[in-house]
Amino acid sequence: MPKIAYALSLGLLSFVLSVPLAAQMPSQPEAATGRTDKVAVHAKRQMVAAANPLAAEAGRKILRDGGSAVDAAIATQMVLNLVEPQSSGIGGGAFLVIWNAKKKALTTVDARETAPAAAKPDRFLGSDGKPLRFYDAVVGGKSVGVPGVLRGLELAHKAHGRLPWAKLFEPAIELAEKGFPISPRLHGLLKSEQHLAKTPAAKDYFYQADGSPKPVGAMLVNRPLADTLRAIARSGSDAFYSGEIARDIVATVRGAANAGDLTEADLSGYRAKERPAVCGPYRRYEVCGMGPPSSGGLTLLQILGILETYDLKAEAPWSIRGLHLMTEAERLAYADRGLYMADSDFVPVPVKGLTDRTYLRSRAAQIRPDVSLKTAQPGTPPQSTAHLGTDDALELPSTTQISVVDRFGNAVSMTTTIEDAFGSRLMVRGFLLNNQLTDFSFSPEENGKPVANRVEAGKRPRSSMAPTLVFDRNRKLVMVLGSPGGSVIINYVAKAIVATLDWGQDVQSAISFPNIGSRNGPTEIEAGPSAEAIAASLKAYGHDTRIAEFTSGIQGIMVTRKGLVGGADPRREGVALGD
Repeated sequence: MPKIAYALSLGLLSFVLSVPLAAQMPSQPEAATGRTDKVAVHAKRQMVAAANPLAAEAGRKILRDGGSAVDAAIATQMVLNLVEPQSSGIGGGAFLVIWNAKKKALTTVDARETAPAAAKPDRFLGSDGKPLRFYDAVVGGKSVGVPGVLRGLELAHKAHGRLPWAKLFEPAIELAEKGFPISPRLHGLLKSEQHLAKTPAAKDYFYQADGSPKPVGAMLVNRPLADTLRAIARSGSDAFYSGEIARDIVATVRGAANAGDLTEADLSGYRAKERPAVCGPYRRYEVCGMGPPSSGGLTLLQILGILETYDLKAEAPWSIRGLHLMTEAERLAYADRGLYMADSDFVPVPVKGLTDRTYLRSRAAQIRPDVSLKTAQPGTPPQSTAHLGTDDALELPSTTQISVVDRFGNAVSMTTTIEDAFGSRLMVRGFLLNNQLTDFSFSPEENGKPVANRVEAGKRPRSSMAPTLVFDRNRKLVMVLGSPGGSVIINYVAKAIVATLDWGQDVQSAISFPNIGSRNGPTEIEAGPSAEAIAASLKAYGHDTRIAEFTSGIQGIMVTRKGLVGGADPRREGVALGD
């Protein structure tokens, strides 16, 4: 293990667990495990920001070796698979937004999981025809979709990589064989987890003989994962999607409690896809992100397009009126999200209509300056032809964010996930399998109308992941950011963009400020010293409020005239590292 990385990891052992863990957080995929204040990090040429110091150090090493932003993102993801297994890994999926500075070209890669060929719309309905309870659907094989992340990374590497594919796996293989210390966050999540120990392979790896989780600082060695990564490094992603690894994945899914129907043909037939980015103006900037099957980019553009009709710079940073306008814009955008957004290969998503500036001005006109809408109704955007029911997906993805800028000016924003914390709880060959299919709507229809995000064979479940790049009017890169956090991701990213572009905050201050937003329900306020006062002020505007933990994990990099400025979310263990 590199000395710097090991020192950083040991430094985490003093992380203070100041916020009690909840046994289950219905609004959040991962419980809070504390907060540690962080300061903005400055670098001249290159930077990586990730959710764990060991992973960020692996990415920085690749950058120092002359690797591209995509190369660094791959190495970072492989280490995150090991040290942050609850959040992402090769058993899950991802979205990448990639900037090629030389060509001034933007690419997005859809590596989202797909439903097996045998999947049907009633997959998550009980014998009584009603939706299953969330964890009755999650735990076991039925929730597992075809993993996509490796195909997506390989696709990105072929187009944007500079170093050999195999070299990018070396840091993770070394750590898996030599071991790494359990961080306070991983220990805290294991302590609150109620399902993982039911799986023998996971129980043996994460827990002690008495059933308690291994303590903070205990070394975890994962030789099965090292062997798996070595095979993929040697033979490419085909080693995962066919042969022995694929057979073991299928056997694990089909042999589990709550058995699934995944087949080897489902795995071998999976393809990652390049898709058009969704971009839109905000003030004098252009904001670009991931389109369907993610709702993240479109919903973010809707929020910003609505807010653009207001002069937020005239509002004091974090003023109650400013927060009122932000949460009202979010209500309107989330109302459209719940009705129209899904996998556009299966349903007609009115992408242009949802971001049409005239339409967004009409939505903004519904906001009252002093009274909350409370619950907004969906609009009727141009080009909308579908008659659909409203989605009831809970979407509690356990997710992570990687943000990278390399010395060549290239950038990657990558949001990657296995869905709920520890996914389906099924472990095979050293990695956890996703439960991504529970991101579909459990109810396939509403009042006789089909739900856009219903389960269908080969379909990709809707996501809220919002990897984002921001450019100035001359198409120069300004910011790279994204966050985990389930359906709240969009609000987290919107907060950071408004704080930096409208209110002039540095990226770390923007990330650190309390999370406040609405998903077209109550106004949600992050628990903390100022929460009650903020709630009281917003109630004067007619808001129904809810105070809870909102554990974002924003990793952001700003490109300035003086160099790069990075920020990492104080709610998790991440860092920004650069040169």
